[in-house]
Amino acid sequence: MKNIYNQLLINKQENRKMLAVLLDPDQCRGSLLASTIAALKSNSPDFIFVGGSHTVSSTDSLIELLKEETTAGVVLFPGNAAQFSTKADALLYLSLFSGRNAEFLIGHHISSALAIKNSDIEVIPTGYLLIDGGKPSSVEYISNTRPIPSDKNEIALSTAVAAELLGMKLIYLEAGSGAKQAVSTQMIETVKSGLDIPLLVGGGIKNTNQLKIAFEAGADLVVVGNIFEKNPALIADFVECTRDCNS
Repeated sequence: MKNIYNQLLINKQENRKMLAVLLDPDQCRGSLLASTIAALKSNSPDFIFVGGSHTVSSTDSLIELLKEETTAGVVLFPGNAAQFSTKADALLYLSLFSGRNAEFLIGHHISSALAIKNSDIEVIPTGYLLIDGGKPSSVEYISNTRPIPSDKNEIALSTAVAAELLGMKLIYLEAGSGAKQAVSTQMIETVKSGLDIPLLVGGGIKNTNQLKIAFEAGADLVVVGNIFEKNPALIADFVECTRDCNS
């Protein structure tokens, strides 16, 4: 069984940057799924995240296929408790610290806690911070919360540190799927400066130059998904860029 969090910690300590490809079960189907699997088999990222803000398709079947056909660790990135699956290697147990909706701080966790506890899945408590990406996101709508303004770096820092002090093992800065703008360099640098735990950044990253900038600003792991729904072949470029950043 893979120990996903241990891999994250070791890579962070060695300053080895990581890439996660995010797949939404509702979007990754049919010919797109076949093309995505082929790209992942040829160019494996560090991790594959599976989930979405409003997933109705089977998460189990996608995860099973990914584990059969690819070598990367498969991590569940659920939008709500209903998306829990025992098939993944690990679960990002997300608490939306940037919002004030108790359902996404603790409510969904209560709904799924016993099933998760009774499973063998690795659970990684993750402080989830939604950052304004220039347009309303699915996460913002579904969670009924407002994102942290993109220029409020100190608010993001204080929120991330509070999450760490409360026991979170990861911090995830998320600009939202298909965001017009990615999380800024200044915000990544500011949040990174106050953390001892790994920092994940995602949303709005559309090319390898933005990927490199996020890494240079301090992201330990960058999550990219939306752009691959348009062109799965780009996975190869992003994997190669990540390798170059580590060479």
